[in-house]
Amino acid sequence: MIEREGIGGRVVDAFRKVDRALFVPEGSELEAYVDRPVSIPERQTTSQPSLIARMIDAAAIDPDGRVLEIGTGYGFQTALIAVLAKAVVSIERSPRLAERARSNLDRAGLRNIEVHVADGWKGWPEGAPYSSIVVSAAADRMPDALVEQLDERGRLVVPLKRRGSDDVILFERRKGKPVELGLLTPARFVPLVRGGPE
Repeated sequence: MIEREGIGGRVVDAFRKVDRALFVPEGSELEAYVDRPVSIPERQTTSQPSLIARMIDAAAIDPDGRVLEIGTGYGFQTALIAVLAKAVVSIERSPRLAERARSNLDRAGLRNIEVHVADGWKGWPEGAPYSSIVVSAAADRMPDALVEQLDERGRLVVPLKRRGSDDVILFERRKGKPVELGLLTPARFVPLVRGGPE
């Protein structure tokens, strides 16, 4: 499904190891094997595999690194990152989704993940610094807290609302500042909502 030009071999292998059907609502299992978003509760979606692949590939996840994910959802992208990294901290605003993600990740046998119910705009400073950060919701500006929690030369992938679209942008932290490395793709994401859990 994601074996397309430009996606690194480690990311392709991670997709082979993680069954997306474990991370969709009951009754949607067949949709898991199609390259499109799948609706989940709380008016959220899990992104299509090709988009996830591009984002986590661009994040250049270090096998010995600690990664922060914003927007756990049902845990599919979280699982892929967990296969690629030493440890993952994932932030989800909805307690209901966080609980379901924990259950899905446990069923998949993944143990190197912490899922926290919190405000994604604030990241998770207790686990910083992170070698990579991947955001799965669109922000209207760069969340400063995420830059602060990123390692020097660490990579941040975040959708930003620009010109009527959600542009997925790759940044790298250099001398404490986010340096834009380029546009990965235009896309559509749910908004990155400020404030505490629902």
